[in-house]
Amino acid sequence: MIKKIIYGIIALIILGCIAWGPIVSYMVEQPKYTIIDLNDGINHDDIEIREYAPMIIAEVSVSGERSQAIGQGFRKIADYIFGNNSLNKDVAMTAPVIQQEGTEIAMTAPVIQQQNNIEDSWKVRFVMPSKYTMESLPKPINKEIKLIEIPAKRFAVIGFSGRASEEDLLKQTKRLQAYMGSKNLKAIAKPQYAFFNPPWTLSFLRHNEVMIELEGKNAK
Repeated sequence: MIKKIIYGIIALIILGCIAWGPIVSYMVEQPKYTIIDLNDGINHDDIEIREYAPMIIAEVSVSGERSQAIGQGFRKIADYIFGNNSLNKDVAMTAPVIQQEGTEIAMTAPVIQQQNNIEDSWKVRFVMPSKYTMESLPKPINKEIKLIEIPAKRFAVIGFSGRASEEDLLKQTKRLQAYMGSKNLKAIAKPQYAFFNPPWTLSFLRHNEVMIELEGKNAK
């Protein structure tokens, strides 16, 4: 009987850990957006055209391989939001984590990674909670971290599950680009990769997105 109780408790702990990854991503603030209807009468399933509201991001430049760079950038900005700032005050975590190749500063979510022109150099960004302004946000102690205001932007977005390997990201990016081509939607920045869940989340419970910024706020 005791063994059954112990096994039951272990099973509940395991199930809790499995469920916590997806749950925690919905417990934190995510960037606000509206979905734009292209009025073509077709259900595009996992693809949306979104218009994101203005936001403030915390950004740091990191060198290295993509998956390693985003981890390094995450830790640096996490240090800032967990109190290493001018007010010694925590800033609430948001979701997702976003990564981008290229030099453009495009719409992001809580953490954003973007590759510079220099090979293996990235920018990693967190989106700040919407209650803050540039004046009310605590200032980073780490001078590598920059606070930047981002205007409203429009994106084509495709969602998918899984671990988001390089192969997965490339596959979903091509799907999204093919859709954009069919709708004559013009990209003005390289793709961004948004990761919504903690690293311990099981693959099939993960939610990821590829986001491509579109030309003009009123792109159609």
